[in-house]
Amino acid sequence: MTATIGQGTGRAEGSTQHLHYELHLPHPVDKVWAAVATPGGLPGWLAAADVFEPRLGGAITLRWLNGAQDPEHSVHSGHITAWDPDVVAEYTIDLHGRCRFHLEPAAGDEGTTLRFTNEFDGDDALRLDCLAGWHDHFELLVEALQGRPEDWPTWTPDRWRELREGYAAAEAAPKD
Repeated sequence: MTATIGQGTGRAEGSTQHLHYELHLPHPVDKVWAAVATPGGLPGWLAAADVFEPRLGGAITLRWLNGAQDPEHSVHSGHITAWDPDVVAEYTIDLHGRCRFHLEPAAGDEGTTLRFTNEFDGDDALRLDCLAGWHDHFELLVEALQGRPEDWPTWTPDRWRELREGYAAAEAAPKD
């Protein structure tokens, strides 16, 4: 099994945006869980967990490491709103609303299927920004799981811009 990141999808219901991704990862659930639900795993692909209380209702503060250019807007706090070790980690934070990671063993092999949902208030432009942002971070997750965590001081928004243009073009394309 090789890692695949399905194209993220998004839809709006009023001002609430709903994003969905499905990733197929060639790693066991415990390894993926460690990356998405521990203070030691999150910095390799997403953010530093400055506060992380691994329980339902626990506090969480994430500091985005790709936001060094704007440190004032890179720290966001909230609570853990669902917690079932090795299955579900859900963080509701002031920046991205509700972020849910649902893990399950992939059928027929030793991999993991990661289903991610994100719900937040915002407009269509923010939905496209976040689709590109999460996709970029999930590419970094694949690398981190391969033992290559992101070197944040060298990170640039180039890949994010490319993804953002792709999501915008796909959304603007005529539907059959």
